Amino acid sequence: MTEKANILDEQAIGRALTRIAYEIIERNKGIDDCILVGIKTRGVYLADRLSKKIEQIEGKAIRSGELDITLYRDDLQTKHDDNEPRVHQVDISHDVNDRKVILVDDVLYTGRTVRAAMDAVMDLGRPSQIQLAVLVDRGHRELPIRPDFVGKNIPTSNLERVVVNLQEADDEDSVTIHSKK
Repeated sequence: MTEKANILDEQAIGRALTRIAYEIIERNKGIDDCILVGIKTRGVYLADRLSKKIEQIEGKAIRSGELDITLYRDDLQTKHDDNEPRVHQVDISHDVNDRKVILVDDVLYTGRTVRAAMDAVMDLGRPSQIQLAVLVDRGHRELPIRPDFVGKNIPTSNLERVVVNLQEADDEDSVTIHSKK
């Protein structure tokens, strides 16, 4: 794969997350009934950044947690060569019943990861709402899922790949498009 375009740099990612934080607070009329849940791996880092921004704005912490949705994926057999199920982790120490759960992920593509995350949340209880915040929406949905909060819409072809690098995992913040060759 070759890099085709650099879409977001560190400052643009920061601005997008600040806007999403304000939108989350505004849409939910505060954060009292909300739980921010990052989808592993980069969604967890983005949720942590959002949590810090929301705390700066609201003056109090938002409940948070994280999900590893590997066992919930409907394409598990096609994603892993060894066909061994991966152990999933749900690290949400808060009751999700009657709460607004805001799932956070880096890229929304087909919608399958989000569907799996919703299944994992529903296994924990019955939230009043599930909302979705993504840094990048690249289109090409296979399921009827749409984000509530979007950092950037990036129209792509199926022959391209959106790569999100975050400081916590990759030592830099950037969003790039790569061409498959």
